Parts: sequence; C-alpha cells; structure tokens
Amino acid sequence: MSSQPTAPENDAPQSEAANPEVSDGSFPVVAIGASAGGLEAFTELLSHLSTETGMAFVLVQHLDPKQPSLLSEIIGRTTEMPVHEVVDGVAIAPNQVYVIPSNTAMTIVNGELRLRPRPRSRTASRIIDDFFSALAEERGNKAIGVVLSGADADGTLGLEAIKAAGGITFSQSEASAKFSSMPHQAIATGQIDFIQTPEEIAATLAGLSDHPYVTSSVPVEPVVIPNEEPRAMADILSLLKRATKVDFGQYKPTTLKRRVFRRMALHHLESLESYSQYLQANPGEVKALYQEILIGVTSFFRDAPVFTALGQTVLPALLRDRRPDLPLRIWVAGCSTGQEAYSIAICLLEYLSNHAANPAIQIFATDVSEQAIEVARFGWYSASQVADVSPERLQRFFVPVEGGYQINKVVRELCIFACQNLVSDPPFSRLDLISCRNVLIYFGAALQNRVLPMFHYGLKPGGVLLLGSSETAGEFNHLFSLTDSRHKIYAKQSSSLPLSFDFDPSTYAPSSEMFRPPAAPERRQEIDLYSLADQIVLSRYGPVGVLVNDRLEILQFRGQTGAYLEPSPGRASLNLLTMAKEGLRLDLRTALYQAKQSGQGVWRRSLLIEEGDRPRPLQIEVVPIAPEIEGKTHYLVLFTDLPAEGVTVDVPAPEGSDSSDSDLSRVHQVNLALQHDLDTTRAHLQSIIQEQEATNQDLRAANEEILSSNEELQSTNEELQTAKEEIQATNEELSTINDELYRRNNETTRISDDFQNLLSSIHIPILMLEGDLRIRRFTPTAAEIFNLIPSDLGRPLSDINHRLAVTDLDAQILAVINTLVQTSQEVQDQDNHWYDLRIRPYRTLDNRIDGAVVVLVDIDDLKRGSEQLRQARDYADAIVQTVREPLVVLTDDLRVVTANQQFYQTFRVNPGDTEGRSIFDLGNGQWNIPQLRSLLYDLLPQNSQVDDFEVQHDFETIGPQTMRLNARKMVRSEDCDLILLAIENRLGRPAAED
Repeated sequence: MSSQPTAPENDAPQSEAANPEVSDGSFPVVAIGASAGGLEAFTELLSHLSTETGMAFVLVQHLDPKQPSLLSEIIGRTTEMPVHEVVDGVAIAPNQVYVIPSNTAMTIVNGELRLRPRPRSRTASRIIDDFFSALAEERGNKAIGVVLSGADADGTLGLEAIKAAGGITFSQSEASAKFSSMPHQAIATGQIDFIQTPEEIAATLAGLSDHPYVTSSVPVEPVVIPNEEPRAMADILSLLKRATKVDFGQYKPTTLKRRVFRRMALHHLESLESYSQYLQANPGEVKALYQEILIGVTSFFRDAPVFTALGQTVLPALLRDRRPDLPLRIWVAGCSTGQEAYSIAICLLEYLSNHAANPAIQIFATDVSEQAIEVARFGWYSASQVADVSPERLQRFFVPVEGGYQINKVVRELCIFACQNLVSDPPFSRLDLISCRNVLIYFGAALQNRVLPMFHYGLKPGGVLLLGSSETAGEFNHLFSLTDSRHKIYAKQSSSLPLSFDFDPSTYAPSSEMFRPPAAPERRQEIDLYSLADQIVLSRYGPVGVLVNDRLEILQFRGQTGAYLEPSPGRASLNLLTMAKEGLRLDLRTALYQAKQSGQGVWRRSLLIEEGDRPRPLQIEVVPIAPEIEGKTHYLVLFTDLPAEGVTVDVPAPEGSDSSDSDLSRVHQVNLALQHDLDTTRAHLQSIIQEQEATNQDLRAANEEILSSNEELQSTNEELQTAKEEIQATNEELSTINDELYRRNNETTRISDDFQNLLSSIHIPILMLEGDLRIRRFTPTAAEIFNLIPSDLGRPLSDINHRLAVTDLDAQILAVINTLVQTSQEVQDQDNHWYDLRIRPYRTLDNRIDGAVVVLVDIDDLKRGSEQLRQARDYADAIVQTVREPLVVLTDDLRVVTANQQFYQTFRVNPGDTEGRSIFDLGNGQWNIPQLRSLLYDLLPQNSQVDDFEVQHDFETIGPQTMRLNARKMVRSEDCDLILLAIENRLGRPAAED
C-alpha cells in the first residue's frame, strides 16, 4: 500500500478486494509446509500439540513423486488426532490432520481439499505456495501458515498471502531446522509473526485456539467496553500518525480494524484499550502495526492479461505520432517492492524492441513505505518471487545472483523510486500513464475524491489511468472515460473542473473523527439563500419573482414569471435586465440601483405594455438579502399586479356627451402619465449620474494605481533582468557541476563494478560489517559460510546462523573495533574445514573506524599437508634408523645434517659431536681422507650418484677399514642440496667386535 496501504504497489491482495474481509465463520485451518528435514519437525510439532484446539491441520511436504508416501502412517504414531491421507474432495474437520499424497498438488475450495497431478515444470516445487495462497483466499483471518525445515524457498509467497488476508504466520527458527533455507527465506521477507522451534509453535497455536480473532463465527470484533472503542481507536491512530507521519484516519475502517485486531491476537489482547496501552509502552509495536497496515501482496506481471492489453492497445496509442524528443512519462503510485514498476518497464522495452520508436523513458515509482522503496531500488528477488516470470524474460531482464535474481541495470535505470505520501504530497505532472492498482480500495470516499482529481491533473490530454480489478473512477466519470472495462483502463477527459491542491495534512479531518461516537448535531450557521427567500415570499403571500446575485444573474425563478421576463434573442443569458420585458427595464434598473445604494427594500410602480398596447399597472419590489456566511448581497425581485385604477383606456365617447369635458379628462390623464414618466426618468437619470460620478472617482483612483503599478513593474522588470543574468550564470555553474557529477558518477559506477568483480572473483570469504555489526558487504564464498543472501545486507550479524565453530564471534569483532588490535586464530566450520580467522578494523579514507572486516583464509590443505609431511618424515626416519649400513646426510657444503644409529656405533662417535660439523672434522680429522674428498668434490658434482666407490683408511679408533661408498644427491630442501652417503664395510672389524 502506499499512503495508502503498500502496494500499497503497493498492490492490494485480491482476497481483500474481491472477497469478504472476514471469514465465513468456519474453524481455522493450519497449513504446515516443509521439505527436506520436515518429518522430524512435523513429528515434534504434533507430539506437543493439544488434540482439542478446534483447528484443522494440513501437512504439505515435498515428496518423491516416484515413491508411495508413508508420511501419514508415521505421523499417525505421534499424535492422537485422526490422520488422513487426502483424497480428492474430502471435507476437512477440526481436530483432524490431513497429509498430502505424493506426486500431487493441492488446493482448498469451500472447505474441501482438491487434488490435481503435480505439474511437470519449474513451478512444481511451489506446491506449498499454491496451497497457502488458496487457503488465504478461502479462510481469510482464519488461515494460519507454518513453514518448517526445507532446502528451497517454497512457502514464502504463500505466507505473504496469508498475512495479507489477515491470517497468522509462523516459521521454524533456523537454529532448530535441519535444513534452514526455507525458514531463512521466509524470515527474510519480514512477514513472519512468530519464529519458534516446533515445540514452541505448538504452544503458541494452543494459545491462539481460544482467541476471538480465530474462533469467532461472525466478523471479528474485540471486546468492547461502553464508550471505550472510539477513544481507544483514536489514540491508536494518533500514535501511528506521530510515529510515521501518515494519517490513516480516512482509510476504510474495516481494513484498519482488521489489521489492529490481528496484532491484538498476536499479543493475546482482547480489548482496544489494552492494545492502546500496549502501543504506548512498546514503540516497536507501533512500527509493526504500521507495516501491518501497509502490507502489500504483489508479483511480477500480476493479472497477466492487463499487461497484454498494455502492450497491445495502451502503448501503441501513447507512442503513435510521438515526437522523438518528447519523453514517455509513467507514474506507478503505490509501487510496494517494485514488481509493478519493473513489469511495466519490461513490457515497454519489449514493445519498443519490435517497433522503430525510441523515446526517452521516465518511470516514477512511489510508495509511502521507505522499507518497500529500499527493496525496490535494490531490485533483488528470490527464486520464488520470479517463479511466474517466463524463462525468456528471466534471461533478458534479470541477472542471476547468489540466492535469487536481480533486475538488470538497463531496466533499473528506467525506474526512479521515491518515498511519497499519495494523499499529502504533490503529484507528478505531464504524465502519459498512471498505474494505481489496488490502492484506492483501502481509501475512504474522502480520500478517493481527493486522489482521482489529482490523477486527472497529472495526466496529459489523452493520458491513461490504470486501476485495479476492484476499483473504478466512481463519481468522476466526467474526468475519466472507461476504454477497457475488463482491465480497468481509463482515458482522461477534458474538463474545466477547478482543482485546488492543499497538501497540508492538518487541513484534513482529525483521524479520530471517524471513530468518535456520534455527537448531537450542531445548528447550521450557514443561512441558506433559498430557504430565506422562501420565508420572505411566504410572508407576502407568494408573489411572483426571481432571486438574483450581486451581478444580477438569476439564481432561482419563483412562480410563473413569463408575463414579466422572457429570453432575449442571441447568446443565452440569465441576466435579469436582459430577460426583463421592454417596459420594465428602466424601472427595474432604477429600483435595483436604489436598493443597492440604500441596502433597504425599494418599491416602484411601473406599466407593463402587453399585446394590443393596453397598459397594465405593476409594482416592483426589490429586497436585499445579505447572508453573513456568503459575504455578498443577493436580491429578491418580486412582481405584483395592481388593480387597473387610474389607467386610462382610449375608448370612443358616447353620443351626446360633453366632448370638452372628456378631452380635458383625457388630457389630465395624459399629463399624469407624462408626469409619472418624467419622475421615473429623472430618478433614473439621477441614479445614472451618481453611478457615473462614482465610476469616475473609481477610474481616477484606478489610474493612479495603474501609474504606481507601472513604476513598480518597471522596477521589477529591471530586477528580473538582473535576476535573469544571475540565473544564466548560475545555470552555467550548474551545468558545469552537472558535468562533474556525471563524470564522478561514471567513475563511481566503474569503481563499483571493479569492486564487485573483484569481490566476485576472490575466492576468499570476506565479510564487511558496520560499527553496530550490521552486514555491509560480503563475497560469494562468505555467503556459504555465513548462510547469507543478498537481502541480508543491513541485518545484524547476530541474526545470522553462521557455520563457524566460534561461540563468541560477535564479541571478538567488537573487541577489535574498540581496541583496533587485529586478531588471528585457526578455526573450523561444521564440516571440520580449517580456516585462519582474521579480524581487522574497517578504516575509511579519512582514517575513521567504521566497522570491521572478517577474513577467512583456507588453511585446510596446509593443515592437512603439514600433518602428512610430518608423518612422511617420521616414516623416512624410521627407515633410515633400521638400515644396517651406516648412513649420513650431508649439506652441499659437506656438513652433517644427521646420521643413523649404525653410523654412530660403527665409527664410535656421538650425535652431539657429529651433527652440524664438517665431515672432514669428525673424530679429530680422521675422516679427512683424500679419496673421500675426491669423491665429494670431484665425482659427485658431475654426477647425481656414485656407486661402489672404494676407500681404504686407518681410523684411530677402529683401525684400518676398507669401505665402499654410495653417494646420492637429494632434492633441494630449504635452498640447500643434500647428499646421502651410505658406507659398506668390506675389511677390518667393526667397532662392535672389539
């Protein structure tokens, strides 16, 4: 969801949009997924689990498709609950255990388990994900997912779907798992509620079994104390707003309550008041609730037909006849962890690769969650997250990395990710396409009415709006026309709707208002013009009239006004003086002017000339209306017919009548009529004169203001000219700085690439840590020893279950950081492989200590080679000592290295007087024999060996001896040639016989 919940792509889960947000009242179902090593975890969990939890348990494990499964029989020995191997269509029941058969995939529909053949594809290993997702859609908040030991990543996406639907998620702790890959991948998503051993999971499930969140057969509600819920919910939302700067007060209450109640269930709390107090005492829970509300379920190419329509209809329309220099601008609002934005970018690149167009592309992807934005920027996704991406797209747009895939650089550079609150931050403009899928379903009507006009403002004429499958433009059909009802694609309509942006969150209604108890309605301060007019008309027994504003535009017709008003030829107008009949206009204008000047009601008599030139008397009444709230004066104009007294009609005089009297009477009447007209004309002329004088005075004042303004504008123009020159200079400077930044960015990119290649090519485990022992960087070989994946960057080392047999590694690293003393020690891993563990401080270029570097040097061969060498030497020494002939080893300068025991006995010398001395100095020089010198100095240097060289000599201690010498050059050792000299006695008696 994005400001908005994070998916808010922050994509909202379909189960929330299309299905009821609460369960249908059925019992909870616990889905347990495992792979390698799962049997031991299954048995341990079920052996500690109560048989009366009221829950059904479904075991989903990766089994050998070619072998029949004995899992149900083995599980049946560890629990007293009935254990069944699933058959197609079986209805589940509480306190029962159901085991998936081998070579099948399974879903759940209307409380029945459905089987199908296991697919023979690369998605075959996702049978846990598929069942978890089906369970989330089926049971909502009554779905519970558990991931146990396993060697892949299956179950991760399914757990996210369960949590998004309001369910509860578990993972076995990595230390207790025989194979930790599945738990590790699940925990890395941050969507796990409980990380425990199987025994602890059993205890937690037992505790949840009686909580109203999972046991209630009606839409879940907390325990309500009178007048407590509105206040407590207001406090909760206030805490959220203070901690996160996001106001959830105008989100849909049902969504907010369900998320809050789920957190309450995790902490075994049953009232909002107690949870509010828990939040105040535990700030970390506020962050957890925030992420709970923003949870987003998204994937690559979600709702694949939408992206097909995007490539077939939307993109061709946007790129048709497009100028090459005009960039294509796209905004993905509520992008969550980036899959939606990257999917659109990939779809666009695929389209452009088949067409000649090559415009610049700008894709802005925003979300309110900083955590989601960081994931999106890095662009790394596990193998399970890209399971639905075709192999062709994987090869073209993704780079395989350790533990998953990363979006390649070409696609990443198209997308600009930023943290943005969709409600309170300014929008982007001049956009060709806005994608806001499954975000509006979280908004209340007030927020939807705010966001949709903002989207209309941001789009270019003819721009496209893409909404989620459960969203519509609502009451803004005049702003957007539906072009594809199946895929919810809208086109912008031309509209003169004024749009006022007010991005100050304080202008919104307080977040607690929607949860406050209804108060007594306050008396409206605003005076309704129409109601006030009705009161006046009723007080005068309902004369005919109109209500006009200060510009004399008719706002309302009251009664049959056709005798007094009629449309005038030409452009349509509701101006009162334009519609008034000819005989009324002068008196009507005068009465309105007098009422405007005096602010009081004005009555005037007038003559309305009808057909046949027969005058009819009429009274015009103008009543000013000045509502305080409006600040402008309105006028109620009433027309009242008068009796025909005093109105003369031209009729022939009867015969015999006095014609002079009749003529005088007519002349008198004409004089009265003329006098009336003259008075009216004078009054009207006087009003015109007064109005003209006021207008002249206003014009003189306006002229003076214009002259003053002109001088100010001239001064401003000079300032603008100076500012323009400064801006040009600044622009040059910025251009230079931009070039420098571009160069440095390229240099940084090259260094980063070199560094990345260096780390990848070094087969030495290296781990770089921050000062707080959070993981900064590591080599691929270090990932194996420390059980790391790319998403572990930034995690504390203490959270990682490494394979070294070192119990205090964290303490040793901290000691190095604190003392700056490098350490080195020989250690072994769990496979008894030897390493030289070296820890040294991490120094920055400014010689500041910012962490530590851990290096593991492989010394296994050296350790094992040294042992073998020692054994070989012992073996050779044993052979030498057992030979019956005297043997002596000499250096190339003829000094004795060693001799065997037979040599010492034969020639009656001891090792202390022999080793390290020249052979010619032994026994007071008795070995200084010319023939021996000839052998060692002349013959042996020219030959690698000399055999049966006969020497005769009279020794002082043993007498005359005849010896055959055999000499051999030995391999170089420590930069010194060695000579092996074997002595065979032929004449004389050995010393042992004397």
